[in-house]
Amino acid sequence: MKAPVKGGQLGSGMALAQLGRYFLICAIAGTLVAAMFMPAAAIATTAMHSADDFITNAPLTLDLAAPPQTTKILAANGATIATLYAQDRQVVDLKAMSPFIKEGIVSIEDSRFYEHGGVDPTGILRALVATANGGRQGASTITQQYVNNVLIEQLVADGKTDQAKFGMDKTVADKVNEMRLAISVEKTKSKDEILAGYLNIIYFGNGAYGIEAAAKLYFNTTAAKLTLPQAASLAGVVNNPNFYDPITQPENLVDRRNDVLAKMLVQGKISQKDHDAAVKTPMTLHVTKSAQGCAAASMAPYFCDYVQQLILNDKAYGATVEERTKMLYQGGLTIKTTLDPELQKVAQDQVNGTISATDPLQRGAAVVSVQPGTGKVLTMAQNTIYNPTAQDGNYMGNFALPVNDANGQSLHGAGGFAIGSTFKPFVFAEWLNSGHSMMTSINGAVREYPAGYPWKNSCGSTTGSYDPNVPGESLLPNDGPNDYHSMTAYLGLATSINTVTFQTATALDFCNIQKMATAAGVKDGHTNLPYDVSDSSSLIGTHDVAPIDMATGFATFANGGVRCSPIALASVTDAAGTKYDVPGADCQRAMSREVAAGVTHALQYMLTNGSGYAIPLNNKDSSFAKTGTTDGNIQTWTIGANSGIATAAWFGSYKGNDDKYINQDLTVNGVYYPNIDGNQLAGSNWAAVMNQAAQNPSLAPQPLVEPPASMLAPTAPYIAGVNDPKPGDFSVPVPDNQQLNESPAQPLQATLPAQPAEPAPAPTPAPAPAATVEPSKAAPAP
Repeated sequence: MKAPVKGGQLGSGMALAQLGRYFLICAIAGTLVAAMFMPAAAIATTAMHSADDFITNAPLTLDLAAPPQTTKILAANGATIATLYAQDRQVVDLKAMSPFIKEGIVSIEDSRFYEHGGVDPTGILRALVATANGGRQGASTITQQYVNNVLIEQLVADGKTDQAKFGMDKTVADKVNEMRLAISVEKTKSKDEILAGYLNIIYFGNGAYGIEAAAKLYFNTTAAKLTLPQAASLAGVVNNPNFYDPITQPENLVDRRNDVLAKMLVQGKISQKDHDAAVKTPMTLHVTKSAQGCAAASMAPYFCDYVQQLILNDKAYGATVEERTKMLYQGGLTIKTTLDPELQKVAQDQVNGTISATDPLQRGAAVVSVQPGTGKVLTMAQNTIYNPTAQDGNYMGNFALPVNDANGQSLHGAGGFAIGSTFKPFVFAEWLNSGHSMMTSINGAVREYPAGYPWKNSCGSTTGSYDPNVPGESLLPNDGPNDYHSMTAYLGLATSINTVTFQTATALDFCNIQKMATAAGVKDGHTNLPYDVSDSSSLIGTHDVAPIDMATGFATFANGGVRCSPIALASVTDAAGTKYDVPGADCQRAMSREVAAGVTHALQYMLTNGSGYAIPLNNKDSSFAKTGTTDGNIQTWTIGANSGIATAAWFGSYKGNDDKYINQDLTVNGVYYPNIDGNQLAGSNWAAVMNQAAQNPSLAPQPLVEPPASMLAPTAPYIAGVNDPKPGDFSVPVPDNQQLNESPAQPLQATLPAQPAEPAPAPTPAPAPAATVEPSKAAPAP
């Protein structure tokens, strides 16, 4: 069956016009061929005066850069996470194509392909005769079709689709230009190169561009493995992808396929036996549509989106957002990432099993992991559905990330959540950094701090009071009524006693606490500014921090005090093989090795005897962690690490902090919880990922480093305002440019990072809870 003539049967007048047009083109073609061997001045003496100027001035070169190709985002082991494309295309060499498709396309589209020089006078004359007889037959060679497709693709890529011309829309000048460029291409490219370019660029319908994508779409195979009937079918599609659509017009395509087979037989490309067998083969499709984008990712859709944003925010891939978008969706990039698929599966299964994405209160669960010493992001999972459609359970924000990156560019992050008592280790780190012993006795019975209490903040001011005698003031709450007594700073951290944290802070400079946290990687999730310590309640985590930054902070402790910024890109290569530089982790010392060892020592005890005793971690001797729970149990955390991996697990509300989001008197997965604390849902998710990581030799934990004896030595009880260190005794984290080989005995000094003059706009954070309530388990001091 032949394709119908567009617009019906040509009338005699139109046929004559077309005939004249083809004669003109034929004459021009002859002139072109001659022009390749004649000086430009000689062309002016030919009979084709109407085309002289065009022939002389039209460009003889064509940009044959690779057409738009599919970008692949890969996990660390090479598994495909997602594909991104404007056109579903994968360029392959001619040797990676079945000989049947090469012979079939030549037989049906341009049987004299290997004989002509780009323009086929015989084909043009054949078309003239067909036109004179009232029919229609194309005269374009494969080379001309290749040129035509290249021109169209360049217009589409440049956003000029409306300027592309097809079929009868072309003028004589368009055809002349096409012919001239075809002749030029034949002079610079081999026939096989032209044929490969053609098969990689042409459209096969249903979103498949190029033979590799078409083989996958229609037959779930590769171009190299196409059988004779499959190849003949695809060779037939290109003439009219709509009329010969394999999915909607299979009968038309079978007729066209058999035409291709007949021509292959006549031209001696196949035997009679092969021809007859192929003709009898039923049209059997195995339609396999390629789903593109992060919504169709095979794993980690939110991590996929994170990778997208990293490319779109980086000027290495183009000076403008438009150029970077074009590179991402048309550049055929191969983006290898740091994601560990085995760990990611565990993390995703855990958050999916924690609570349904369609929970009426829209509670969320998230897990993110980084590797100490490298900053590699190993997991990034959350329980919502990555989908822009307005529907319960769908959510596009990334729980793991801050709103923007350091340059104010969007990361599609949720901005974090109030971190509760997981901030206390940074207060404790500054306690050790300022020269105190972790075995100093602290009076945990003190819970009143009147208005105007002289909190020290050398780079700003800190207010905040807890005074039961003032209306509206609340007592500084601990979890249990028996927690208000003296204990070591060590035990106060391990059992998460709020009053102990506040008492240690009376001896510290809040500015230095802030610098300690900032140097370790902790920052405000909405502004990227340093964690706000202008109110004393900040000590117990009333501000929002992104989980990835909390994981980074705990990785800093695990890495001996050296902070490595999180990285998600391992390598990026474009379709031409060009490699792009990817950001490094910029590892910098944030605190001394001794301070880091002191913190990990105390937080390891938390896992075995403190607020994390119920967390189901297999090996607690080489790991450490801190739980966190805010007022009303609205936000709950477990964050911890070992030498191989640092993980932040969060469960809570991402919609708000008011009373309707309180996580109390609640049944989740059939389990009743009077209060959901950090060591429960978040703790179980954290432990599952940590247990899985321990089975990987490259992530298996090493023994924790012991702190120096001076940090473990008993001292006189601390009395606020009596035996405070002198102001000159305060020390702070080292700056980002600190050399990593600096002697840890040297004084540590730092400055806060420069604050942007105009912070990027961010969503208004939910109201912060007034205080933190943390579960505790009384345990004797070691």
